[in-house]
Amino acid sequence: MHRESGVLSFFQKICRFNFGNFEREEFKKFLRMGLIFALIIGVYWTLRPLKDALFIHLAGKLQLPYAKTVSVIALLPLVMFYTKLLEKTSRERMLRILPTFYGFAVLFFAICMFFAQGSSEEIALRTGFSSWATKGLGYVWYVFVESFGSLVVALFWAFAADTTDPTSAKRGFPLVVAIGQIGGIFFPYGIGGLPHRLGLTTDTLSMVILGGLILLILPLVKYFLKATPAHLMTSFEGKNEKAMEQQQEPGFLEGLKLLLKHKYLLGIFAANFIYEVVITIFDFNFKVAASSLYTGVSLSHYLSLYGSSVNVVSLGCLLLGISNVTRFLGVGVALAAMPVIVGGALVGFLSMDSLGFLFTLMVGSKAINYALNGPALKQLYIPTTPDVKFKAQAWVETFGSRLSKQAGSVFNMSLAPLQKGLGALVGKARYMMLSGVICFPLLALWFIIAIYLGRKFKKAVHEKSVIC
Repeated sequence: MHRESGVLSFFQKICRFNFGNFEREEFKKFLRMGLIFALIIGVYWTLRPLKDALFIHLAGKLQLPYAKTVSVIALLPLVMFYTKLLEKTSRERMLRILPTFYGFAVLFFAICMFFAQGSSEEIALRTGFSSWATKGLGYVWYVFVESFGSLVVALFWAFAADTTDPTSAKRGFPLVVAIGQIGGIFFPYGIGGLPHRLGLTTDTLSMVILGGLILLILPLVKYFLKATPAHLMTSFEGKNEKAMEQQQEPGFLEGLKLLLKHKYLLGIFAANFIYEVVITIFDFNFKVAASSLYTGVSLSHYLSLYGSSVNVVSLGCLLLGISNVTRFLGVGVALAAMPVIVGGALVGFLSMDSLGFLFTLMVGSKAINYALNGPALKQLYIPTTPDVKFKAQAWVETFGSRLSKQAGSVFNMSLAPLQKGLGALVGKARYMMLSGVICFPLLALWFIIAIYLGRKFKKAVHEKSVIC
């Protein structure tokens, strides 16, 4: 027991510079929370490369923008069902329901992929029902993974925001993200790239392992709820005369109504939206370039390496103290820094065109977002009502993310017609020029919105009031 206490004290001292001073039980709470997040993020960052690699393998790389369109439509009934569950069940039970569903669903997909995967030549020769079934499986798999990232990750952060006060969150949320990156480092390369290293021809083994890991979330959540003291599970308390009125309003559209009603929530939506539009343009060009050199499990392995690299850089940023930007300069500065950083990345994107550079660009853009922008955005939900945390946030992170990716995908659909009508080189040059024309004004708007959100959050915390 004494040795365990000494080890815990040692890690508290290490974390003091990067994250701040924790009380003992508070530190243990965020370690437990971080372990759950590491599992979620590790699984998610392994599913993401498999999502793209398997979809490209089964349906084709030029179908990627259309897959994002389908995901937006398909997620509507999923969010309806998710919101209904939130109205009828507790937050703790939701943390059991979703992992159970996704764990067994991944195991089911593992069986399907065992029979569906094959060489590129074999898939190209499929006709009739076999061809449609192969492409259909690719689309269903794509939507499924998108829903995991939207619902499970959003539910975790809604639960975290609802059980943490603002002061503690400034220290704890970056620590949770840092621990989460460990899962994001080891899972994609260790699990996602395993079939390639073993010489297998399908990704079934990776998917079976992932299904088991998702189910492992269940005992971890149970332990967290049992071991964390009650006084560390209280949410932000502030003044809001409309809080009870909001909680009494039924229906799956409640989250959307809250979103459209409050400028603060629309600002959060816009910050998510603009980032995803720009990154979707980067991401499409990266995936097209990668799929030109790699196929099948080789593409899964390469994209898994990319996923691990994102989390390595993200963890490095956190360990080097990037969270001190939020702690010492405030949430507003952290939010405003992100459009400036992405603007620099956009300049590079328009200037250089190679797979190596696109790999570096995507790793840097994603890593900074997870290390700096992500924790800051999650803190914005703390001075809000439970309905906003669980229902409005689900709409922001599900449809906000999907709609923004759809907007970026609609633009990406223009690449093929431009190259067909103007030639490959001229068409690509016109596409890149239009990218700058669209993205730079969006980044300027994002910067203004970030300043507004930072000021609104700071005022609410200072006055101990609920924003919405």
